[in-house]
Formats: sequence, structure tokens, C-alpha cells
Amino acid sequence: MIPEGCDKVLLHACCAPCSSAIVEWLMNNGVRPTIFYYNPNIWPREEYEIRKNESKRHAESLGIRWIDGDYDHKAWRSDICGLENQPERGLRCEQCFTLRLSETARKAQELGFRYFATTLASSRWKSLEQIERAGQKAMSEVPGTVFWAQNWRKGGLQERRNQLLKENHFYNQQYCGCEFSARNGANTKPLLRAQMREAKKQHQAQLANMSAEVVEKLKTQISNLKSPISARPKDACKARNLKPSIILAYWPLPDEVDIRPFIDQLVAEGKTVLLPKVTGDETMELRRYTSRADLQEGAFHIMEPIGEVFDDYEKIDVALVPGMAFDAAGHRLGRGKGYYDRFLSAHPHLYKIGICFPFQRVAEVPSESHDVLMDASVL
Repeated sequence: MIPEGCDKVLLHACCAPCSSAIVEWLMNNGVRPTIFYYNPNIWPREEYEIRKNESKRHAESLGIRWIDGDYDHKAWRSDICGLENQPERGLRCEQCFTLRLSETARKAQELGFRYFATTLASSRWKSLEQIERAGQKAMSEVPGTVFWAQNWRKGGLQERRNQLLKENHFYNQQYCGCEFSARNGANTKPLLRAQMREAKKQHQAQLANMSAEVVEKLKTQISNLKSPISARPKDACKARNLKPSIILAYWPLPDEVDIRPFIDQLVAEGKTVLLPKVTGDETMELRRYTSRADLQEGAFHIMEPIGEVFDDYEKIDVALVPGMAFDAAGHRLGRGKGYYDRFLSAHPHLYKIGICFPFQRVAEVPSESHDVLMDASVL
């Protein structure tokens, strides 16, 4: 039910999918919403940016005002300190709702809005009672504001939400937003892979330029590696008075950092470049790369070399390793097949450089005992 005299509302939005049907319903009923995107709970930052950009894109497509709230995840963590281990729908969630709706009420007062509402009430995974208590508390703290407590799950809005999600090709997140809701999932590796796939779609137009920038950084890092390479921590290879001359690389898929020009440059400089070839026993063998003419499509549509097999692994100086995501601790998220982890764990002397786009660096990559750490990463 629309409050009497309500022709505009400041609508706190958690994401584009949840707000889409609500915004449509409001506009069809004569209420002009202004979107307030305030969600400092969302983690990691890359996930926050994806959701924010989708929300903004949706508002702009409708010609409605969209306001960007501050992203201060550190302050949010401080606000829920001590509640980290609370279950979903526990005290942590209610405290999070209160923080976000209190800021929404303050923004409503600042802009001269009487009514504020939230799309949080559209999710079946959240407690309507908690959201209403949070809204009532926010309203009591900010004079002149009224919390519009509406159950947005009724009246066919859930079904319409799902239709609009498909029609607009919205990024559809798989968890509430914070690191604690993400970790409560059965397996966060598939979740993070899904996030990275969506992030690549978001950055599709920039991937070529990003690749060129990453490759320039990679060239610098390779040239700055000191001899003997064995001086690095945990490296068991023999000392060599050489710059890297035998390099294990990868032939990129369309959504990976394009290092092909760098590979050709290395070959032109007389370096030995090796590329992996997937074998039938779930392992990789290495073959020497000489030119693009010596490649053919292999497993998983990856171009593989047909050159001579290389098995003198102790002579390999550096391994360039692609991945779906990396973190500062060196953890790598692969595509889930385990080929690189099996190979690299069998040859721990290799100096491993993870290669990724900037948006693929995340706060934390879920790790298991068999996962192999990178020595460095370039992004």
C-alpha cells in the first residue's frame, strides 16, 4: 500500500535484480523513486563494483536519479565487530540492516525526502521482522523521515523480478554480500568463479587494453629477476648465472590476459618457451613453442603446441600461470580441473608468476591443502 501523499521515495537498493521490479511497480503507481546505493557490507571490492555498476546502469536506463553512497568496508566491519560468527538472520544481519537504513534515513533528510524504503525486503533469504525493526530504529533517529515498511515479495513482484533479470541480463549474485555470508556457502570456489566470469563480461571492452598493460608489467618483472634464481625463498633449483631463458607460458583463452605477443617476442630473443598440453591421464606435458603455425586446438578449446616434448623440468626458470582469481597471499583460483596444481606441486622449484587482470585480485581466495601458492603475481 502506498502511504498517503507519497509521490517520491528514497529507495535503498542492494542490487539491480532486487530493485528492478520494485522500481517498475513504484513508477507504474505514480511514485518517483531515487535510488540510494549504500552497501559497505559487500565484499570483496570487485563484487561491490560489479553490483554498483549494474544498479547504476539500470537507473540510467530508466532515467531516474541514482546516488552513490560511500564504500567503507572497514567501518562496516568495525560496526559489526563481535557478531562475525552469528548465523544468517542473526544479530549481525540486523545490525547491518540498521547501519544501512540509518544512513538512508540521513540521506533522505538531507535531500528533503519524507519517505525511505529498502529493496532488502524483497529477498526471501532475509527476515522481514529484522528489516522493519532496523527501519523503525533509523526513522526514530532521523526526525522528519518515515520508513515505508513494504513486503516486496507479494503481488507477483518476485516473478516479475526474475523476468526483468533475464530481460536486462543483470549480474545475479549468489550470496548476500559480506564475507561471512559467502563463507557460509557449501563451496565458495564455484561462487568466486561465477563472480569472475561476470566481472570479465563487465570489462569485456577493456580486456585488450588491460592485457597490454599487464604484459608491460610482466616484461619488467621478468627482466628484474635476479640471478641466481635459487636465491628466492623455498626454491630448490640449482644456482644459475643467467637471466630466465626457459619459460613455461600459456596460450590464452579469449577471457585471459593475452600474452601471445610477449611469447613471440621471447622466441625472437632466443628464449625457450614451453606451453602445456593436456594428456589423457589428467596431467600436463610440456612442449616447445616455435611459432603460431605449430599450434592446434586441444582440450577445452585451448591451443596446444605440436612441437617436441620437453621434460628436463629442472632447467625451467619461470612459470607464467593463468587463473580466475588471485590474492595477496599467493593463493590462486583455477578453473577447477586441477591440471596446474598437479603439475606445479610435482615441480616445486619453479618460480611461479600468476597472471591476471586487475579486477581478478580479490581479498581472499578459498584454499585447500593441495592448492599451490604463487611466488608473485602480475596484474
